Amino acid sequence: MTAALWVALIAGLSAAVRDGTATYVYQTKTIDVPIDHFTYTGEATFKLRYLINDTYAPGGADLPASPILFYAGNEGDIELFAQNTGFMWELAPKLKATLLFVEHRFYGHSLPFGNASYDSPKNLGYLTSEQALADFALVLRTLNPPNGTTRARPVIAFGGSYGGMLAAWIRIKYPHLVAGAIAASAPVRQFAGVTDCGIFNQILTSVYQVAYTADCADNIRRSWTTLQNYSTSADGLRLLNEKFKFCTNLTKGTDVTETLFDYLTDVYGNLAMINYPYPSSFLAPVPAYPVREFCGRLAQNYTGVELLDHLQSALSIYYNYDGKAACLNINSSYDGTGISDRGWDFQACTEMVMPICADGVHDMFPPQQWNMQTYADKCFKKYGVHPRRHALLNYGDEFSSKFASITNIVFSNGLLDPWSGGGVLRSSNENVKIVLIPEGAHHLDLRASNPADPASVTRARAVHVQNIQKWLTEYRKQRKVY
Repeated sequence: MTAALWVALIAGLSAAVRDGTATYVYQTKTIDVPIDHFTYTGEATFKLRYLINDTYAPGGADLPASPILFYAGNEGDIELFAQNTGFMWELAPKLKATLLFVEHRFYGHSLPFGNASYDSPKNLGYLTSEQALADFALVLRTLNPPNGTTRARPVIAFGGSYGGMLAAWIRIKYPHLVAGAIAASAPVRQFAGVTDCGIFNQILTSVYQVAYTADCADNIRRSWTTLQNYSTSADGLRLLNEKFKFCTNLTKGTDVTETLFDYLTDVYGNLAMINYPYPSSFLAPVPAYPVREFCGRLAQNYTGVELLDHLQSALSIYYNYDGKAACLNINSSYDGTGISDRGWDFQACTEMVMPICADGVHDMFPPQQWNMQTYADKCFKKYGVHPRRHALLNYGDEFSSKFASITNIVFSNGLLDPWSGGGVLRSSNENVKIVLIPEGAHHLDLRASNPADPASVTRARAVHVQNIQKWLTEYRKQRKVY
């Protein structure tokens, strides 16, 4: 069965998902959207999936004043984001709002070419943020049209991470459709020539340094050389296979220095992003404060085989906390999550050029320089495309603190999130608000409230509500809908 057929079959069915103790119910629907919004010579369409809940919205004459809370889907199955954006679900009944989660093209079930969507660069060429924003705009125009002399209902956009970038950009590009945007953990400045390439790994390392003891980051820093040393002989590879119980045995040195190293780098970043104060399962089932639990197993100075033993034990916090993994799969750090690194890899080779480097001194990673030409050559070899390193600066030069022409956006960043280094941390425009969350991980403020939440995230949500109410009041006055 093709993905497109599957999407058509599930249209109109209802579903329920859970975030903690809450149950979220919605209808699953699809809408036909153009494969290419920016041509006049082609009419091909595909089915874009969206989730909608109308149960909180009033009927009759009160409906035009009722807002739509819209989530801009990012690089994964839209149901994953519906499950992990509890703040919107808590807000909807208070605002008598409709909830709308729209899937990003090429992710989840929204595949323009069905199972062939990833078969060629020609097909993948339609995977861009510009096309996705046009999809979102079409959905909003279709589901929220003006009604005679009555204007469309106010729409508030939400998004986290790449979704946060999209939420900000749709407010900038389509301000007539979106009254305001909450852009959480949106690294809109993590681009070539804008943010230093070492910032991400420096912040990431600091999270591990303060989580338990400084020995944790030191052990990780030493582990790269230890692993590389064992990769140079058959006996060493055999030992690594025995210690880590990989799903596929390592057979050559590059299995360690490339595949395993890439996996570990991803895991360390993922653990920091989901370093929430309670158990969660966003990227993987993990305990509360998983970095602290991880570092608790690397809390002393280890070397050699002892270091490998403790590293394997620490890694199990990420890949086998629930005890269900029979082996360690290092080919993907997103197994079974609904997050797709396949599509994101292509986007990173076209418009999402986010330089990340390491020096091994100010961070815990092997030294790795950033070289645009080397990066571009790898992208061309893999996909036959050349990155456009400045493509996304069209949305506001360098996203400086001036934001002269931008209004009604809140940029929030958790300072324990490694992506915060590429976020918007200051603004001199009173219509662009900055919310900093000192104890916050990756878009923690969009998740459902929890008794374990630090005070700073509770305050952040209060600021979001205050701004949303202000935008709605302004919109209703301007549009005369009450």
